Amino acid sequence: MLGIGAFKQRLPRPEEALPGREHPLPLLHNQHYVNSHPLKDSFTGLERIRFAMGCFWGAERKFWTIPGVYSTSVGYAGGVTPNPTYEEVCSGLTGHTEIVEVVYDPAIVPLERLLQVFWESHDPTQGMRQGNDTGTQYRSALHATTQAQLDAALASRDAYQQRLNDSGYGAITTDIVFPAPEYYYAEDDHQQYLAKNPNGYCGIGGTGVSCPIGVDA
Repeated sequence: MLGIGAFKQRLPRPEEALPGREHPLPLLHNQHYVNSHPLKDSFTGLERIRFAMGCFWGAERKFWTIPGVYSTSVGYAGGVTPNPTYEEVCSGLTGHTEIVEVVYDPAIVPLERLLQVFWESHDPTQGMRQGNDTGTQYRSALHATTQAQLDAALASRDAYQQRLNDSGYGAITTDIVFPAPEYYYAEDDHQQYLAKNPNGYCGIGGTGVSCPIGVDA
């Protein structure tokens, strides 16, 4: 079997992935550390979408500050291993990326605003890394839960690609997926990490290229 380091730049095949476990990780403290809303709920009347843009600590903070965002959580998605731990995801042997679930009220914050924050807050052209953070768990991804989200995401990607081209960047490597694959909540310590640890590590940084708002921009 290949060493763990070999999986930092490619996704593991199913037969190479860690087996994981049948049951979820220990129950979350189901309350957002910043706004006290639940992390896990039916969220009736609200919408949810998931963004992966590098280390999920800083990525989550980008979204919980936006008016109209009801709740955020961090987790793992897009891989093979069921109910993985943080250490397993960081090994590169689960196939998951670190991802943020954003629950929002579309009557207050339009989806296009969330997409703008997503594109501008990281470099979506870097493949299996984000800045100095290297590995498959740091790859850029967007997991849509509705067809309308998918359509808006693809339109915003194409618009932002043109802006990136004009600024000398390469092709966007973001995985845009619908329907969203299964989402596994990360351990409680990782939820709202930078609110609990204000001086904690945050590797989030964009390209400096602005993203046009709206699918017709």
